[in-house]
Amino acid sequence: MTMAPRAPVVHLVSVDSTQRVAFALAAQGTPDGTVVIADVQDAGRGRRGRTWMAEPGESLLASIVCRPRLSPAAWPLLSLATAVAVAETLAELGVSPRVKWPNDVLARERKIAGILLESRIESEPVVAVGIGINVHQRAFPPDLGDRATSVWRETGRAPAVPVVLESLVVCFGAWRARLEGEGFTPVRERWRALSATLGAHVSVDGTNGVARDLDDDGALLVEDAGGLKRIVAGEVEHAARR
Repeated sequence: MTMAPRAPVVHLVSVDSTQRVAFALAAQGTPDGTVVIADVQDAGRGRRGRTWMAEPGESLLASIVCRPRLSPAAWPLLSLATAVAVAETLAELGVSPRVKWPNDVLARERKIAGILLESRIESEPVVAVGIGINVHQRAFPPDLGDRATSVWRETGRAPAVPVVLESLVVCFGAWRARLEGEGFTPVRERWRALSATLGAHVSVDGTNGVARDLDDDGALLVEDAGGLKRIVAGEVEHAARR
């Protein structure tokens, strides 16, 4: 059997944002699955417009060019599939990961990885899957000290970033293929198994209750005094488990 060629990896020493480069390459016709990785970025973006900063070489900072074989309405499900892929990558490194809705990855309730999906429809649909994983950090600024962690802090060791990337690309490719070929069900079941959100008391955009389940379109189902509510977007805060 002839193996499909591996998509290229574009390694940049410094960049404003791997997402911007990913879209620029997509516009030039770069192959599906192309990975843009940087040692440092000075304008990286996280969810809800946050800035993602890291010292050179401490984090995996990557964007993957995707031309999804999904309807546009299903593109947000790639975010959940990516969270599963990142969590499984971290598990291979000895971390005990959990996922926080919709796509943060935690270890011991501290954030170890974040994901950002951005899409554009021009000559063809393109999704840039941005992934940041804390790998080599041994310390964080005081304001992040109890909210962030890294592979090194969780395990006492950390492989080189390219090694983490290689594992991530394999895991992401596998879960993307399952989402595109089998639908959301397998992703949903794995996300549930990894979830730090389900069963927790949560607060999100004025709704306070217990996170009960993940709906079949990726929405979070939260039960409050008025019954079950669907949360399709927002910043979830975890409280104590019930």
